[in-house]
Amino acid sequence: MKTMTTQLALLMQLSRRKSNMRLLIRFSMVLILFFALYTVLFHVLMLYEGRRYSWITGLYWTLTTMSTLGFGDITFSSDIGKFFSVVVLLSGIIFLLIILPFTFIQFFYAPWLDEQNKARAPRAVAESLSGHLIFTYFDAVAVNLIQKLGQYGINYVILTAELQKALDLHDQGYAVVVGDLDDPQTYHRLNIDRAAMVIVLNDDVASTNIIFTIREANANVVTVTNADADDSLDILEMAGSTHVLQFTKMLGQALARRVHGVSMKANVVGRFDQLLIAEAPVMRTWLQGKSLAESRLREVTGVTVVGIWEEGQFRIPGPQSLIGESTVLVLAGTEAQLDRFDRSIGGGREKQLNSGPVVVLGGGRVGMAVANTLKARDIDYRVVEKKTGIAAQDPHFIQGSAADLETLVKASIHETPSVIITTHDDNLNIYLTIYCRRLRPDVQIISRASLDRNINTLHRAGANLVMSYSSLVTATILNLLHPQKILMLSEGLNVFRTALNPKLENKALLDIQVRENTQCSVVAVKRGEDLIINPDPTIILEPGDELLLIGLAESEKKFIEKYPAPASTNPEP
Repeated sequence: MKTMTTQLALLMQLSRRKSNMRLLIRFSMVLILFFALYTVLFHVLMLYEGRRYSWITGLYWTLTTMSTLGFGDITFSSDIGKFFSVVVLLSGIIFLLIILPFTFIQFFYAPWLDEQNKARAPRAVAESLSGHLIFTYFDAVAVNLIQKLGQYGINYVILTAELQKALDLHDQGYAVVVGDLDDPQTYHRLNIDRAAMVIVLNDDVASTNIIFTIREANANVVTVTNADADDSLDILEMAGSTHVLQFTKMLGQALARRVHGVSMKANVVGRFDQLLIAEAPVMRTWLQGKSLAESRLREVTGVTVVGIWEEGQFRIPGPQSLIGESTVLVLAGTEAQLDRFDRSIGGGREKQLNSGPVVVLGGGRVGMAVANTLKARDIDYRVVEKKTGIAAQDPHFIQGSAADLETLVKASIHETPSVIITTHDDNLNIYLTIYCRRLRPDVQIISRASLDRNINTLHRAGANLVMSYSSLVTATILNLLHPQKILMLSEGLNVFRTALNPKLENKALLDIQVRENTQCSVVAVKRGEDLIINPDPTIILEPGDELLLIGLAESEKKFIEKYPAPASTNPEP
């Protein structure tokens, strides 16, 4: 608890202190003047009625009447005296019960409360803070990224110019600092010289100003900036941003790359040094209906099946895991090994399983990115867009509502191999997923999710694959932050590197049973400068080795808790 002396000191620091005090003094002088005037008039009227009272009594009557207490022990008998009493009473109501409380709140209590709030919201970070991330914008993406940072022990701070927003975030437990985004001194108070990265996800115009300001404060700190418009790419780069990305376009490209039934080639979704992580559908291939042991993929192609997507759920496979029609294999291997896999399932022939075009619901920035990606791959498509101006740009666009059956039939919903839902409204995406699944029980449905909490709902609605905008941004930023430590794939699927726990030294990979104990798969062992991709299960782990593993976020957390890396090898926060 702050002392009263501290509270008063805060008030004295207000920039408007002198002006407020002058107003308070003037108002007090007016009240004193009224008290004195009414006291004098009280004596005059009492003498008129033939009564005499002391000056203390006159002041007493004035105060009790103006404050509406009105004890009634002293009253006038004449009409003029009673009229004077009414005037005093009304003026007391106006000055003491209305103007005085308002003046006190406006010029004393409100500034004091404002100073209290400012004292609660920090203006700077601790001098010892380093290796942290600075956010200049707070939204659902920032929430998702902050949760991941906590998992890896990385510090952060949110910068906002709005005091009330800062107080709300502070009350929610976030690390927040109040300051102007276009003031270089603000970033010095955030220890920008020792920051690992600044995340600038504001609108393009505001981001340009922020980047210029950051470069004035520090010329070398890494910045990641989102560009909504294509024209902003060059402008933000000229302003000095280290990485300028178009996340909506990246999301559209990621959605388009996951279209099944167009090509049977393995789709590379991540790279870790020479290690490639790819997804491959098995629909209508020789793999369908076989178990992993029966497929002998490792012996034939060299790739390792490290995971399986089945109806939107990721799981670590075992030798007896059955490969079904809707199964998507997650493969780990080198480029040569993935090429052998493609040849083994006829990926080079670009099989067309359905004659209809891919249907894209929504012609916004994400939908346009999907369309451009499909066009670049020479894949026929139809985009359903409600706005006439957008739909008139291309003959591949169908103007109308995606919830209208006639419009969907016109877009070839009954012939399409895949439906991609790209709107930014998760409620609408859920509705359209259910609708399309009812129309086409066999079609592949790929949907965008703006919020991670709606991913499972979209899967339950019938989506085969859901790509989260928040997860994409989080994965990209974490990959830039620690390119040799973390590789985030779709929907929380991570490839991560960790130093070997002493308990695992001099043991065979087969004996430690990583999959059974943690639901993670070892995809490579880094030994010195060599990267042993898809190591043989009988390999003996040596002191100094590093493991590269793949698994969901929960599985990664379980592995780190069970086999923590030696303290000296932990990445700096």
